[in-house]
Amino acid sequence: MEMAQAKASILRALWHVTFLLAPLLLAVDLAAAQDKGSINPERLPPLANPSSPATPAKELFGRKTLPTSLAAHTIGFYSRGCLAGAKALPVDGETWQVMRQSRNRNWGHPNLVRFLERLARQAPQLGWRGLLVGDMSQPRGGPMRTGHFSHQVGLDADIWLTPMPDRRLSREEREEMMSTVVVAADGKDVDPNVWTPAHAAIIKAAAKDPEVSRIFANPAIKKALCREAGRDRAWLRKVRPWYGHDYHFHVRIYCPADSPGCQSEPPLVGGEGCSANDLDHWFTDAFLHPKTTKEKPPLRMADLPAACRQVLSAP
Repeated sequence: MEMAQAKASILRALWHVTFLLAPLLLAVDLAAAQDKGSINPERLPPLANPSSPATPAKELFGRKTLPTSLAAHTIGFYSRGCLAGAKALPVDGETWQVMRQSRNRNWGHPNLVRFLERLARQAPQLGWRGLLVGDMSQPRGGPMRTGHFSHQVGLDADIWLTPMPDRRLSREEREEMMSTVVVAADGKDVDPNVWTPAHAAIIKAAAKDPEVSRIFANPAIKKALCREAGRDRAWLRKVRPWYGHDYHFHVRIYCPADSPGCQSEPPLVGGEGCSANDLDHWFTDAFLHPKTTKEKPPLRMADLPAACRQVLSAP
């Protein structure tokens, strides 16, 4: 019991530090989160000294193009870990399409892949033709060279706030098409010319899935969901306001049963997250226009769980 409480305290502390550093993380994350891809991506050049302890872990994991042959399991925390035995979400499904294929980030724990396929099947019944799936994880998880600080253990996925078209997108479109921003220019509410009941419905369906731990969405989206939810409101507590996320929502699932080395976030406490105390501060100038600070040093292999070395070197 004491060990479990200590672990929860550490994770709460990590979350608090992340919150304090959010302006810094935001500047880096949003700069690359929806960058256009490439139809013919160039291979990354070999590292001069990959075994050096100073080599950023993102450079090592970013050069792994295939998953390990190990049994599927996640290691570490969502923003400090790796992934063994990853499974790819197929780039095409009847009710989903993978975007930015050149990134090779359509990998995840099998539980995440099954969740996305499950949500995609529900989508047409909600007025949402299908999912455009953004970044999941790399073939072996780990830190990414661009775009994210989480997504490291195969349990996170970005779903665009643009419904799947009624045709198969070309490779060029998947690399260059931009998702729809649903937040108004002042950041204080959703754009009524863009936001629809179907946007709310697909987020609600994701939040009600029992595998889902949290959904991160722009504070303006959270405000709209609170306003429009009606009487069925318990799912709202899973939707957490966070910087950016104006063109996609970020789904995070629970640690799988097959992964004892996976570190979950602390359980959610409190109510719906719709009160003035929960939301009003997100619409102050300090939060709408955060000051950026110097980027913190990238994670090294020594900063990740020791088991990630095996994941990196495994066939």
